[in-house]
Amino acid sequence: KSHLVHRYFIFCYFFCLENFFQLKLRYRAIYKVGSTFTSPASVVDRTVSDRHYQQLSPEERRLLDSITWPETPRLPVPISLNTTSDPAHSTFTILPVRAGGQWHVGDELEALIQIGNFQGRPKHFGGDLVIARLHDPELLAGVAGRVVDHLNGSYTAVFPLLWEGQAQVEVTLVHSSEAITVLRRLTMEQPARVYFKSLFRSGFVSETTVCDVCLPPTQPLCNYTDLHTGEPWFCYKPKNLRCDTRINHYKGGFMQNLMAKEDTLFQSGVNMKVSIRASGSNNVTVLPKKQGQPEVKSSTVKPEPAGYYYQGAWRALGGATVHQFNNASAISQCLTDKVVHLCGDSTIRQWFEHLSTVLPDLKGFNLHSSKQCGPFMAVDTARNILVKFHCHASPIRSYAVSSVNLSYIANELDRLVGGSNTVVVIGIWSHFSTFPIEVYIRRLQSIRRAVLRLLDRAADTLVVIRTGNLKALTLDETLTNSDWYSLQRDKVLRDMFKGLKNVHLVDAWDMVLAHHLPHNLHPQAPIIKNMIDVLLSYICPPKNG
Repeated sequence: KSHLVHRYFIFCYFFCLENFFQLKLRYRAIYKVGSTFTSPASVVDRTVSDRHYQQLSPEERRLLDSITWPETPRLPVPISLNTTSDPAHSTFTILPVRAGGQWHVGDELEALIQIGNFQGRPKHFGGDLVIARLHDPELLAGVAGRVVDHLNGSYTAVFPLLWEGQAQVEVTLVHSSEAITVLRRLTMEQPARVYFKSLFRSGFVSETTVCDVCLPPTQPLCNYTDLHTGEPWFCYKPKNLRCDTRINHYKGGFMQNLMAKEDTLFQSGVNMKVSIRASGSNNVTVLPKKQGQPEVKSSTVKPEPAGYYYQGAWRALGGATVHQFNNASAISQCLTDKVVHLCGDSTIRQWFEHLSTVLPDLKGFNLHSSKQCGPFMAVDTARNILVKFHCHASPIRSYAVSSVNLSYIANELDRLVGGSNTVVVIGIWSHFSTFPIEVYIRRLQSIRRAVLRLLDRAADTLVVIRTGNLKALTLDETLTNSDWYSLQRDKVLRDMFKGLKNVHLVDAWDMVLAHHLPHNLHPQAPIIKNMIDVLLSYICPPKNG
C-alpha cells in the first residue's frame, strides 16, 4: 500500500506540472474555492518526465537546461565511502601568474582543485558541489570565487584580485557527487517528504488533515487553488466537515526515508561542508595596480561576482554604488515618506526585524498575528515611514498560521497602487527546496507577471529581489534545504528577473559566501547590515553613484 501511495505522489506532481495552466482554467470554470475535488486514480507513466519536458514553454525548458547538473554516479549496494569524494584526500593549488611575475590588483587568480576519494585516489568525474572564496582576515576583505567543473575530478576556482595586501584562498567541498545522486533521487521520488496540515473546525467539531501542492487521490480532496494566480493547493477533505471550515496551515513534519547507509554521505566534518587543504601556499601577495594595466576578464567564468567586502563593508562591482547607512538618522532620512513592503520567507522577515531594532522611532503595531508569518507592520509617524511584512503563501513551513493570512505575493502586488514612495522587496526560495524545480519556476512566473503589471501602472515603483544564500547543514537540513537545492533555485530566480527595469538584486548568495562569518539560513547581523545598506542604496542612491 505504501508503495502505491508513493507512486501516486509522483504521478500527482507530474500531473500538476504538466497541466498547470489547464488546471487553472478548469478550476475557474468548474470548481469554487473550498470545494471538494476528487482525481481519478492512476499509476506513474515511465515516460511522463519526457512528455512533461516537451509540454513546457520555451522559457521553462531554457531554465531547466540552465541548471543541468553533470551526471553523478550510481551508488553501489551496499554503499561504501571508499570511492566517494573525500575532502581530506583532495587538494587545491594556486596557479602561477599567467604572464609570470607578481600579482597585482586587477589580475585574476586561479586555483586548480583535485578531488580524491577515501582511498586516496583521484576521481575522474565531476558533479561535486564545491565553493570557494578569497579573503584577508586582517582587512576584513573577501570575494566569492566562481568554480568551473571540468567533469574529470578537477575544478578551477577563479577570483578577481580587488585589494592590495594578502589574499588567501579557501575551498570547501559542500557535497560529494555521490551525495547529489541521493538529493536528486529524493526530489524525484519523495517530493512530499516535508508535509503540511490544516485544522478544520466548526463549532465543537474539529479535524486535521494533510495538505500539499498535490496529493495522492486516495480520498476526496478540498481544492484551494488560487483563482487569480492558478497556484494549486489541496487538503484531504475532513470526514465530517466542509472544505470551507479550514482554519489554519502548518508544517506537519518531515519524513526521512534514506536507503541503507546513505546518511554516511552527509557527515559534517567528514564529507559535507569541509575545507580542502592547499598543496603548497594558500595565499598570495597582491601589489597595487600597474599604471595602464588592462583589466583582466575571465574567459571561462560568468558571471563576475556581484561585489566584495573591504574593511567589513560591501562594495558592489558594477551597478549602484553602495553607501554605508551607519546610524538610525541616516536610515530614517532615506526611508522618510516611504512605504516598504517586505514579502517572502523568514530571510525577508529578518530584514523587518533588523529595521525594527535599529530604528527606535519605528514602532511596531501589534496585529496579533503569527510570530513566524505575520503579517507585521511598523510605523514612524513623524517621518511618515511604513514598513510591512507578510509571508508568501503555501508551501510555507511554519507553526500554525491562520489560512486567512496566507496571501500569494502576486495577489499582494496587484493590490498596490505603487509609485515613487513605494518599495517592494521580495525573497522567496527556501520553502520550495523539496519540490520539483518546476513548482518554483511557475511561482516566480506568477510573481514576475504581477511585478510587470505593477511597473506598468507605476513605473517609478522600486522592486528589489533578495536571492537565496548558503546555510549551515545538518543531515535533516540537507535533505530538505541543501545548498545544492538552493543553488538551483538561485539561478532560476536571477534569470527570471534579469533585465527588468527598476528591478534590482541583493546578492545574498555572494554576500554570505564572501564573508568570514559562518553560513547560516539567517545570516548574522554584520551581513544583514550590509544587505540593508544595498537596499537603502537602491532607495536613496548616493549623488555621485
